[in-house]
Amino acid sequence: MAQYGRRMRILLVGAGGVGDAFAKTAARRDFFDEVVVADYDPARAERTVAAVRRRHPGDERFRAARVDASDAAAVTALAREHGSTHVMNAVDPRFVMPVFTGALEAGADYLDMAMSLSRPHPEEPCSRTGVKLGDEQFAMARRWEDAGRLALVGMGVEPGLSDVFARYAADHLFSEIDELGVRDGANLVVRDESGREVFAPSFSIWTTIEECLNPPVVHERDRGWFTTPPFSEPEVFDFPGGIGPVECVNVEHEEVLLMPRWVDARRVTFKYGLGAEFIGVLKTLHALGLDSTEPVRVGGVEVAPRDVVAACLPDPATLGPRMTGSTCAGLWVTGRGKDGSPREVYLHHVVDNAWSMAEHEAQCVVWQTAVNPVVALELLASGTWSGTGVLGPEAFDAVPFLDLLSTAHASPWGCEERTPRG
Repeated sequence: MAQYGRRMRILLVGAGGVGDAFAKTAARRDFFDEVVVADYDPARAERTVAAVRRRHPGDERFRAARVDASDAAAVTALAREHGSTHVMNAVDPRFVMPVFTGALEAGADYLDMAMSLSRPHPEEPCSRTGVKLGDEQFAMARRWEDAGRLALVGMGVEPGLSDVFARYAADHLFSEIDELGVRDGANLVVRDESGREVFAPSFSIWTTIEECLNPPVVHERDRGWFTTPPFSEPEVFDFPGGIGPVECVNVEHEEVLLMPRWVDARRVTFKYGLGAEFIGVLKTLHALGLDSTEPVRVGGVEVAPRDVVAACLPDPATLGPRMTGSTCAGLWVTGRGKDGSPREVYLHHVVDNAWSMAEHEAQCVVWQTAVNPVVALELLASGTWSGTGVLGPEAFDAVPFLDLLSTAHASPWGCEERTPRG
């Protein structure tokens, strides 16, 4: 059994699809003493705890609680009540700052899988950045350092594992990096009870609308961060794992804001394989104003249009039994290898939905996101990873992370050599 210098007590904020998968995955490991599963809807938290106990009879480390993630004081109070050493944020990014500040006030370390929200430039949104993803969190880095606490931000799969891949490529594969290009694609299909294919996003539609309709950010060494129009620079990327070629487009994502802080590269991009139908739906939502987060009055009730869209679509956590296919997260890297020769690789992690459902009762997209903070927390518990301040995954040694992901969670990653272009 591994030795852990600090027994963790984790406050998990959010029992949606990813939070539920986090709890089920963490239950297989022994680096913590307690996980308090907290949600605005206590019934959801209780369902997650019950699911863990069904699979692990006698495991009393999990308990349910209620918390309002929009209230930093409520997060602080709950963390203090349970003596939580770590706050794990598994809610939509609109709640990042209350959970982030609530953890700091409680004297706990913090992890999230998405960072504080951006705000487009008011005059030139498709060429200049305004408030960037994570800016509000990095502005508080000194407070975290002075408190001797760690906020590990962007520690899901994308961002998260993709950032670990960037550190691995810089340390072990390349002497000079031309481009770090995150590329995400899948061949997932969701069918209704009659077997007909239906439109059902496999991840939070609130978050998907946010990142896909905001101007994407690109980073270049000589230019810094800048933006482009949504869905720009389409390209066809060939994914492994039986997925094959998928058209990908620029999307706003945290990796582009994280990687340049720790890894030197001429260019950093994020492209997502959305597909023509999904892009069409997103454009229609935008044209109708249904992507707005500003409440409108309907009868005697005020409601945000985006919340209505989310309520009308299936909960991603429930899609697993009706979903087939695989999802692939990865990082395409070009440059010069350690021998100085041109090199191009695709570091990737493929998860098949049938496997994740059988092993973890979680559909593949949410499980692939949830497993990475579990790995990171175990490395922090053992002292293999350590630090203070606001740090991204690139700030830590990649090898222990990739080894633990492959061995402890039976989910190997791959490195595919590709023929250098040009």
